[in-house]
Amino acid sequence: MQIAQGGSYWILTAVLLFVVVSLLSFFMTGIVQRLLFFLSVILALISILLIIFFRDPDRKTGNGIVAVADGIIRAVNSIQDEDVGNAFFVSTFMNIYHVHVNRMPVDGTIKKITHIPGSHLPAFTKESERNERVIMLVETAKGLVKIILIAGTVARRIVPYVKNGEHLKKGEKISLIRLGSRVDVILPKKMNVEITVTKKDRVIAGVNMIAASNA
Repeated sequence: MQIAQGGSYWILTAVLLFVVVSLLSFFMTGIVQRLLFFLSVILALISILLIIFFRDPDRKTGNGIVAVADGIIRAVNSIQDEDVGNAFFVSTFMNIYHVHVNRMPVDGTIKKITHIPGSHLPAFTKESERNERVIMLVETAKGLVKIILIAGTVARRIVPYVKNGEHLKKGEKISLIRLGSRVDVILPKKMNVEITVTKKDRVIAGVNMIAASNA
């Protein structure tokens, strides 16, 4: 199984602790041995969960403008964005059991990456707009697309895989949000697209279409 870039350290740390605690338990007796054995079981479970959390399966890129994140659509709106202008807003909530690797929705060039420090409130609440985030502006052939990666209560780290000026194809990996959170995509209406998802739809990053081009 392929592990996401940025996740191996977490897995190796948990596995190493499991091995050390397990070995120590063999040299102990009584209540100390039982406590160490119990701790080794917990560490084994954590190791397995981290492998699941940081899995990075191969994906066949879908048609149209594809989802940036695995998860559940939490909102689809029309907004006025300071960078994009009159736009469609599609927000996806990522749970801890989803794949946490994010992907490009369209072909484009990374124009600007901005990291904004903030809180770590639950990502499904309105207050999460004050959370730590990374904003990516993507220049495409049809206009500027904005991707907002938002940390949550558990997700304390956003790991960008890309840099300014880098040109990427649709479906390529752009980041990892450790242990789930939220991703917003803002598409300019001048791109002449039709949103193809609604609230509560489940999507897979790089595979499922969130908008179809009418041009």
